[in-house]
Amino acid sequence: MKNKYNKTVTACFTAYIVQAVVNNFTPLLFLFFQRSYDIPLSQITLLVTFNFGIQLLIDILSVGFVDKIGYRASMVIAHVLSAAGLILLTVLPGLLPVPFLGILSAVMIYAMGGGLLEVLVSPVMEACPSDNKEKAMSMLHSFYCWGHAGVVLVSTLFFYTAGIENWKILAIIWALIPIGNAFAFAKVPIAALIEDGESGFQLNELLRIKIFWILFIMMVCAGASEQAVSQWASTFAEKGLGISKTAGDLAGPMAFAVLMGASRLFYGKYGDRIRLERFMVYSSCLCIMSYLGISLMPVPQLSLIACAVCGLSVGIMWPGTFSKASKALPKGGTAMFALLALGGDIGCSGGPTLVGTVSGALGDDLKIGVLAGIIFPVLLLIGIILCRKTKGE
Repeated sequence: MKNKYNKTVTACFTAYIVQAVVNNFTPLLFLFFQRSYDIPLSQITLLVTFNFGIQLLIDILSVGFVDKIGYRASMVIAHVLSAAGLILLTVLPGLLPVPFLGILSAVMIYAMGGGLLEVLVSPVMEACPSDNKEKAMSMLHSFYCWGHAGVVLVSTLFFYTAGIENWKILAIIWALIPIGNAFAFAKVPIAALIEDGESGFQLNELLRIKIFWILFIMMVCAGASEQAVSQWASTFAEKGLGISKTAGDLAGPMAFAVLMGASRLFYGKYGDRIRLERFMVYSSCLCIMSYLGISLMPVPQLSLIACAVCGLSVGIMWPGTFSKASKALPKGGTAMFALLALGGDIGCSGGPTLVGTVSGALGDDLKIGVLAGIIFPVLLLIGIILCRKTKGE
């Protein structure tokens, strides 16, 4: 990595921590909001759907404006929106006559920032000069995992020591990260994603390329494989082991996030010695085995271990697919990254939904729901194999 881009890389790493904050901080407060503002659980649940829905919308709309206003301006706007949403979360519920509308408004603002970050960070990182872009991309995406684990751990410790009623102080502290990173992106050098004299694919051109659709489906499956287990890991821990929600969050989602980050960090460090395709194939096979372990093992502790192993197995899927897309379609441009982010978000929403729907239809049996979700890593494995046989144009 050329020295002048080191600060850009650091800012990209921090941007994924910002995205982890906006996606994972507010859900830790859901039950507190329910009690404090007398909000029905059905409305609280809507916040998750609304957050990802706004991000999906931004994924689509960004194709039309990011190239026009530029990556630097877009990055600064994304961080400002993320910080504004976190700050307004502490203010709007008390100002508006209906507290839920205040929370919803704040979520909408930081979700816009989070959606933009998802579209922007990977191409900005991809454009930075690097000896091994696959390694750099994997290392980048590991920071979302560290951010996720950090948000859960720091917030849990803060609530335990200072009391959850002081959550507004913590929200302001978390908001300082995007504020600081906005200033960073106002100054750091940003390389062009496509070389001078060349132009990226237009949306209609991209949609006619066969390998793009394979990669898009792979991104859907990557997001679904990850979230189908991650979103239910805490419930597994609570129900299966009979432990508290705090302990369940630490044993479930946090363990999942740490191992997912470890997988990305491992490839980020040793990726020059391992072919990306081979690593993704092995990871997909391990993911299939972990899904079978969660579903079929009769001992709850072993099922929980399988949940953690699933985190290890899905680590490379999202960044690996981005890297394969960049290599297969070097002129993909903003449109490609935005649509791949859209596919990932569709998977993040659809995976847990499939597990929950199947579980609910079969007597709230989560194990059967997860077994149904095995379709996602299977399709991802098929997609990796199809990429070998399909040319970019």
